[in-house]
Amino acid sequence: MSTITTLDTNWTGRPHSVAAALLESNGHRAIIDPGPASTLATLREVLLSRGLSVADLDTIVLTHIHLDHAGATGSLVRENPKLAVYVHVNGAPHLADPSKLLASAGRLWGDDLVGLFGETLPVASENLRILEGGETLRLGARKLDVLYTPGHAAHHVSYFDDDAGVAFVGDTTGIRIENGPFVLPATPPPDIDLGLWDSSFAAILALRPARLFLTHFGYAYDPAAHIAEYRERLHRWAAVAEEVLRSAPDESAALEAFVARCRAEMEQKLGTTEAEHHDFTAGLHLSFLGLARYLRKRAKASA
Repeated sequence: MSTITTLDTNWTGRPHSVAAALLESNGHRAIIDPGPASTLATLREVLLSRGLSVADLDTIVLTHIHLDHAGATGSLVRENPKLAVYVHVNGAPHLADPSKLLASAGRLWGDDLVGLFGETLPVASENLRILEGGETLRLGARKLDVLYTPGHAAHHVSYFDDDAGVAFVGDTTGIRIENGPFVLPATPPPDIDLGLWDSSFAAILALRPARLFLTHFGYAYDPAAHIAEYRERLHRWAAVAEEVLRSAPDESAALEAFVARCRAEMEQKLGTTEAEHHDFTAGLHLSFLGLARYLRKRAKASA
């Protein structure tokens, strides 16, 4: 018997922000994206509620190495050294030595880094299983097809369970809380690339999944409509970023203008409270910084 269970890691005490997926099949137990190290206590609690512990896990499967998805991995491996950790080849070196990853995150989060994400420990190289895309993972009786899905990050992969009809897409299709009325672009620095992202959308849709599992948060039940809405807003917000960068007196003013316009759109669809929850989960200021970096790189390449 194979089951998929959504585990709410209750990030910073907020439910429905960061989800891990527990995959059980014929006695094999895997977690897709265990979350940040700051939520380890919650992860242990939700496993215990199912009669499990970290020692009962066999595999960690990562969509990408951003701290809200993968930060707990090193701690879990230290607690259970037999864990196999699947990760894209571009992300693997930063799991083995997270110093550059933490330096990059520190520039974005400053003094809030440890409070938000906890202590990020390295993963021993012998636990790493390197992916490039195109592989098939066998986890008990379950098969997961691996797709390379850059756009959000150069080290992003997605996984497709054909039997269940579920694509585990990490951040490739954005943020939608419990199949709610708004799909929020997640475009943090440094790897945003809208051209590659469009190709990743096409690769996911070609599999004809019945559901998408989003780390933020839960299932989206109409993948084609979800991705169409997300793609439209992603490109439109990139155009907004380009417009405010051109018209504002400096980048700080451009960021303020971008956040104000996008937040107003969110509030119209979601109301103030839920818009704030979405904004906290993704960070509109981070989305602007990622898009601004992408637009500068694109302009430089064109020149």
